[in-house]
Amino acid sequence: MKKILYLIAIFSLSNIYAQIDPLKYPTYTDVDDALKSKKTIYSMSFRDKGIFNVSPELSKMDSLFFLNLMGNKLEKMDDEIFKLKKLEILNLNANSIKFIPDEIGELINMTSFSMNLNSLTKINPNFSKLQNLKVAHFDANNLNVFPEALIKISALEEINLSSNQISFVAKDLDQIKNLKYLNLAANQINDLTDVKFPEKLKYLELQQNSIVKLPEMMFKSKNLEFLNISENNLKEISPKVKGLRNVVSMNLAHNQLKDLPKEFAQLKNLKTLILAGNPMDKSTIEKLKALMPQTQIYF
Repeated sequence: MKKILYLIAIFSLSNIYAQIDPLKYPTYTDVDDALKSKKTIYSMSFRDKGIFNVSPELSKMDSLFFLNLMGNKLEKMDDEIFKLKKLEILNLNANSIKFIPDEIGELINMTSFSMNLNSLTKINPNFSKLQNLKVAHFDANNLNVFPEALIKISALEEINLSSNQISFVAKDLDQIKNLKYLNLAANQINDLTDVKFPEKLKYLELQQNSIVKLPEMMFKSKNLEFLNISENNLKEISPKVKGLRNVVSMNLAHNQLKDLPKEFAQLKNLKTLILAGNPMDKSTIEKLKALMPQTQIYF
């Protein structure tokens, strides 16, 4: 599993790289080479170098906006990182970091922060000072609640908290007003009652939890396009599902569903519906095919 998550982390990083002009902002992989170049250093990568600490020389690169420390042996965030006041993108995936220090609040220009595959049990409250942050990834750590600090960053557009031990999600999730993508897959969530989802939410991943009932508030997510609730314990879907009028893809595989409400017929934009692994008889399957002729259904 960790190998798969590591590959996903690399894929996410490649998307970030694609946004950086390699000619205008060349990425250096050696501190000495970077300093000898006598050029302004904007991007550094120490990926898979096996380092235990960040070089003190790094603090001299006061124009650095991209720093990749993925795949090393860091157990903490070194002070040199917090001296990089122009830092916008920081990748600390696949290390052994157990906590985020108070100084994180000094990196106010940060727009993308990734600390997948570490050993965090909580997120420092000062993380909420990163009010320009758009992307936050904490996949595969040891978090057991949805971090309150994230609730206070309304600029966030993407949050990945999959593969943790989260059992509690804050009700006021809608305070993250710009959130479009939320991944809470592979946690220990069983109750989402009264959770208010952000209005702009488009992608919601809740697979591999223990959810027995979908919250009423979810069905008010009129902008939701992709919903994955596979591998949970759902026994029924509320007729209020008709509120998801812009949903394009829905994965309900491997639950305990014997039927779906007729209101699914009102989901005119639904192109893909996955129902594999549910205890549905042949007559129900034929009925649902007739109910949603415009939808590709996988049983």
